[in-house]
Amino acid sequence: MRKQNKRNRKIRKSLEWPNPSGQHLLHNKRIIHDLVQMANLTPNDIVLDLGAGKGALTFPLAEKAGKVIAVEYDPRFAAILKKKAEAYPNIKIIQQDILMFHLPKEPFVVVAGIPYAITTPIMKMLLHHPANSLQRAVIVMEKGAAKRFTSYPVTNPVILKWRMWFDLEYAMEISRENFSPPPRVDSAGLIIRRKEKPGIPCKDHDSFLGLAEYALKYPQLPLDEALKGVFTPPQITRLVQNLGVDRKMAVCWLNEIQWATVFHTMVRYVPRPCWPKAKKYKDR
Repeated sequence: MRKQNKRNRKIRKSLEWPNPSGQHLLHNKRIIHDLVQMANLTPNDIVLDLGAGKGALTFPLAEKAGKVIAVEYDPRFAAILKKKAEAYPNIKIIQQDILMFHLPKEPFVVVAGIPYAITTPIMKMLLHHPANSLQRAVIVMEKGAAKRFTSYPVTNPVILKWRMWFDLEYAMEISRENFSPPPRVDSAGLIIRRKEKPGIPCKDHDSFLGLAEYALKYPQLPLDEALKGVFTPPQITRLVQNLGVDRKMAVCWLNEIQWATVFHTMVRYVPRPCWPKAKKYKDR
């Protein structure tokens, strides 16, 4: 009964606090500990806490990492962070819109509970250019978004592109009751790890996206139908043999290794002017 009353007081307090930034602040210490542990931090790591709030993750991260950069847009939260961080020489507080923040050039890790309203833009900021210095991440986001980013088959070409260079893992479910104010939906922890040996060079990320957008315009199309505008019929015959699949399999069921084979076949046999062009995406 005492624990229930304490939880109710937290919820009432959170509902009274204005939330113009749309952030939901994680307050469960056990979950915070688990998220920090998932990041496998060392004293050599630079860690970004994007949407740091009042520092629930920032300060535990500072105990493990060499440097923590906490980015927070809300000036009230930023002021709280700066006051708390006075005793932590390895914490840097930046009061800024996350989407305007420039990622470090040196290798970095992200551990953050990001604002749900800008989940996809933040993911694009981190993953759209695979040649950046992101090594791994542990990110708390809406459960639905985490499932969408990790589901199979992959029907979204942008998500497919991310997964060609990064492994995305749905790591844990987090009840809405662990946040102040509580969001309307449950959340999840998503782990991102850079692939050690991606099947496609980073310099070709835009060319791959063009192929993925073309092939996945209608994700349930048979493989031979989805690719017929790129490859000739004989090339498709050889391609499906190399892939070891039925030519009538829906194109969305290809895995990342098979997509790399499709891309390298295009590079080898299709003249560059005939490659599908990627749409233009805003990075910020």
